[in-house]
Amino acid sequence: MKITDSRTLGQAIRSRRKELRYTQACLSEVTGLSITFISDVERGKPTAEIEKTIRLINLLGLDLLVERR
Repeated sequence: MKITDSRTLGQAIRSRRKELRYTQACLSEVTGLSITFISDVERGKPTAEIEKTIRLINLLGLDLLVERR
C-alpha cells in the first residue's frame, strides 16, 4: 500500500490490527501505548509521535519503507 499521508498510514495500521483480531485495548496492553494514542494514529492524526508510530508498525508485523520515486 502506498502511504501518501497520515490518514492512509492510519488506515493501514487499523487494517492490520483488525486482521490480527486485536482490539485497541488489547494492543494497548501489549505495547504499553495508550488507547488514545492508538486511536489517534488510526484516525490519521498528523501530530502523532513518529517514534511511537514506528514502534506500533513494527509490533504489528509491518515494515515501513522509504524509497525514491
